[in-house]
Amino acid sequence: MRAGLAELLDGLPSRQAAQAVERLIASYRGRTPTDAPVLRDRSDVTAYAAYRMPATFEAVSAALGEFRDTMPHWAPDSHVDIGGGTGAATWAVAAGWPGGRYRTTVLDWAEPALALGAELAGKSGTTAALREAEWRRAVIGDGLRLPGTDLVTVSYVLGELTGADRAAVVEEAARAGQVVVLVEPGTPEGYLRIRQARDRLTEAGLRTAAPCPHSGRCPIEPGRDWCHFAARVGRSSLHRQVKGGSLPYEDEKFSYVVATRLPAAEPGGAAEPGRATGDGPGPESGGVTASGAAGADPADAGTAGGPGAQGAGGARVVRRPQLRKGQVLLDLCTPEGALRRETVTKRHGARYRQARDTDWGAVWPPPGREEP
Repeated sequence: MRAGLAELLDGLPSRQAAQAVERLIASYRGRTPTDAPVLRDRSDVTAYAAYRMPATFEAVSAALGEFRDTMPHWAPDSHVDIGGGTGAATWAVAAGWPGGRYRTTVLDWAEPALALGAELAGKSGTTAALREAEWRRAVIGDGLRLPGTDLVTVSYVLGELTGADRAAVVEEAARAGQVVVLVEPGTPEGYLRIRQARDRLTEAGLRTAAPCPHSGRCPIEPGRDWCHFAARVGRSSLHRQVKGGSLPYEDEKFSYVVATRLPAAEPGGAAEPGRATGDGPGPESGGVTASGAAGADPADAGTAGGPGAQGAGGARVVRRPQLRKGQVLLDLCTPEGALRRETVTKRHGARYRQARDTDWGAVWPPPGREEP
């Protein structure tokens, strides 16, 4: 993918690319919902692909990775990417199930995006699912109809839609898909869209597989906090030109939900058997501040192995762990549907070492390990 994107940048005037990217950033952040395609012509599509595809790929890959951890023996036979544009999510699915012989259909209302996506996919070498994907123009909104499919992805699309179209797309994805993956920017607005979509998915009978360790009501108080995570992305010359700075990477903040009709275990639990299938520096501090947990009175916070640790199995780390002298503070969303802070100290031995190695967004305690 990156090799193909590098070829696109060779013929792109830098000033034109930067101007197109600035306009696209506003749409990507969810401030300009519309009933028309955001990607209007070849220059828009090229700028978007060069600037956003790597970040979208990493965010969707992270979400898919969390789902695969719950069902390592499952793989899709079919995949539909709604609003897939140039196909970043389709590349992420191909990376998640390499060698898979599933059918992929990419739907988008912007013909220039579909054409460029098909061009890039045609250069994918040995990835048959990409080369053979169907790229089809469709109106993304009310009236969208999907065939029954194993996997549906909808990434960085909901913010482009009106409220009615957003609801229609989520409901159709829930009707047609066995597994539905939704990804939005890691902003308060993006989180609210994911939260609303998650409610629709669970009302339709799906269960949450990630990141939530439960299918109940989200415990975060809207307006005070938001749930999001981060994926590290290598920065291109276009990134550095538009955003400034000299670091070779940046952290893509995203909110997501994976919901399924499959009999998947809750995050951190053993996966149900399905169909058999053939790092750099950590991101900056972020994530939700656990209401009643982060910043809470230390007397109310549990410690590993103590009363406050009950129910921590299969919890999700919703903020970058805080490393302090002799202790690690983990802000968790628990299987009981609550937010809680766990303090792990040196006296907990191996569990303390696990905590020091635990990343923002991971399951706690790490699955497959005996608790010390």
